Amino acid sequence: MGKGKLAKFAEMKTMSNVFEYPFSVVDNVPFAMQGHWREEYFHNDNPLVLELGCGKGEYTVGLARLFPNVNFIGVDIKGSRMWTGAKQALEQQLSNVAFLRTNIEIIDRFFAKDEVQEIWLTFSDPQMKNPRKRLSSTFFLERFRHFLVDGGTIHLKTDSNFLFTYTKLMVEHNGLPTDMCTEDLYHQTPANLIGSPLLTIQTYYESMWISRGLNIRYLRFRLPHNSDLVEPNVEIPLDEYRSYHRDKRSSLTQSK
Repeated sequence: MGKGKLAKFAEMKTMSNVFEYPFSVVDNVPFAMQGHWREEYFHNDNPLVLELGCGKGEYTVGLARLFPNVNFIGVDIKGSRMWTGAKQALEQQLSNVAFLRTNIEIIDRFFAKDEVQEIWLTFSDPQMKNPRKRLSSTFFLERFRHFLVDGGTIHLKTDSNFLFTYTKLMVEHNGLPTDMCTEDLYHQTPANLIGSPLLTIQTYYESMWISRGLNIRYLRFRLPHNSDLVEPNVEIPLDEYRSYHRDKRSSLTQSK
């Protein structure tokens, strides 16, 4: 591990807005602040919103700037990336931001029933070969139900046609209520998003993808608690690339 990463990890241990609980630390150990984020950290009763797979935290920090009366928590396992957003939040004195470094597979250990109002999935890894690892899969949605309010909102923002199509099929197949859906957020903007400050937030890689000519897709749906969830059994064309400036590495053309 490089000196830069080591320095960031060391600094993160001193940051008041960072909580580090990777799987190896919290295995079968209760998280004391579960159910008490508002009173013990944010010291208010404002809505709580998670960004899962927050990367550098650009979106978490951007949302916190736009909505000072909402509490935001960015979640990711990669601390060297998260350091950027955590540092910015401290420098900008954003008291409505926190970061949780942990494995998203165990996210339900950190939040109690009905503690979270919304979830953002921003440019998540499409995980084209493994449905179970997709953050919009029924595997994860069932975990989200443990702490997301009944009918709570989930936002998906992605450059991946595969992940967008998969999530849209999953939502339709399970009859989940859809609020907004567009395959081109900035050119086919839903009417109730026109003029929204949400359109002003772009991460570094999002701007790169836009300059490359890729559409940014957006889906907003709600997750009721009163139904069983089933995976869609549909073959979906794979993306033609893995990520920015990297070629597709598989010869497969479709996946479920």
